[in-house]
Amino acid sequence: MPTSPSTVRVAILGATAYTSREVIRWLLAHPAVKITALCSRRDPLPTIAETFPEFVGRLDMRCEPLDPAALKDRADVALLCLPNGISMEYTPALLDAGLRVIDFSADYRLKEPADYAQWYNKNHNDLDNLAEAVYGLPELNRDKIRSARIVANPGCYPTAAALGIVPLLRAGLIETDDIIVNAASGISGAGRQPRPEHHYPERNENYEAYNVGRHRHEVEMERVLDACIRMRKSSVLFAPHLIPMERGILATIYLKPLQPISAEHAQEVFAKAYGDEPFVRLREHLPCTAHVARTNFCDLAARVAKSRIVVLSAIDNMVKGAAGQAIQNMNIMFGLEETSGLL
Repeated sequence: MPTSPSTVRVAILGATAYTSREVIRWLLAHPAVKITALCSRRDPLPTIAETFPEFVGRLDMRCEPLDPAALKDRADVALLCLPNGISMEYTPALLDAGLRVIDFSADYRLKEPADYAQWYNKNHNDLDNLAEAVYGLPELNRDKIRSARIVANPGCYPTAAALGIVPLLRAGLIETDDIIVNAASGISGAGRQPRPEHHYPERNENYEAYNVGRHRHEVEMERVLDACIRMRKSSVLFAPHLIPMERGILATIYLKPLQPISAEHAQEVFAKAYGDEPFVRLREHLPCTAHVARTNFCDLAARVAKSRIVVLSAIDNMVKGAAGQAIQNMNIMFGLEETSGLL
């Protein structure tokens, strides 16, 4: 696979999404990147500054149709900020045009087509590339990401959950069938598509759970954990909540230890797992969303209470949970400094 070009040329497909706006913000300050194409399904096609006025005078590019063949020799990588079920319609042609792909949707996250069909109510129609895709959580899959043609950017909730569970799971310290993830997210996690339940009068001064035990990210969490344990299946109960703020996720994770354990031991496990990781911070104080807002960091802390390990994991859902993690993956894929453009 090609690595370390002097400048990585980036095409963004689905350029008018919230995640696109976030990725453009970061890429405009990236020292080794040039945005060469913005593609949209809108009609008429807007300039990006018409959609997001913050880019007036910074990026005056007009969106163009989603035509993978037209990107040949113009881009090295395509960032797909497209809805679930749409990304897989364009990925094969993008690969044929010589681009590498980082997909923000769920289309390449679940390796079993039956899982995708069950949770996304659509049959997967790109099975060859699904088998090839690498799950883009750098702290777990960095070596595979380096040579990948397709990276499935993880979901925001699974990112926060996996980073808080995997070290303890790999150390053989916790039950695999008794994992509870209680997480609250800012409203931006719901995307830009307007819905009545996301209007300001509905969300302001309102904290509520939704899709308890049937959120699509529950199966993604389980499959990430399954890859860390052989011959067993993990079981996660996921209770997501919406909180009236723009961005951020705080996950409170309840784990059952196989034998008595201290908080200090749990913290030591995290320190050993993440001591060299540039974007995971082990905190002595309990993490909060304000301390990770508009950064690519995940803050972690562990406590022990009532015979449970309680892990607190905080990320910005739009950065480490989406755009920042995609750029981190891109840096790895093209042999750039992993933190480039993200600090």
